[in-house]
Amino acid sequence: MSDLDCNEFVELVTAYLDGALDEETERRFDDHLEMCDGCDTYLDQIRQTTQSLGSMTPEALPDASRQALLDAFRDWKR
Repeated sequence: MSDLDCNEFVELVTAYLDGALDEETERRFDDHLEMCDGCDTYLDQIRQTTQSLGSMTPEALPDASRQALLDAFRDWKR
């Protein structure tokens, strides 16, 4: 098993927060987190962002912001 680098860490953040990593990958993630202040800060920022946005409703956005988001994603395809 190799250690995680910061790029791999970033790719796994969502799965980590969702509790979806296998045991070995979670251990490697936690090991990286302990040694990397930058990734520790990044994880905290993602947690704060998801907590803030998770409680937001479309009605809470100003009309112009809501319309800008709708326009930006209207033709977006996966």
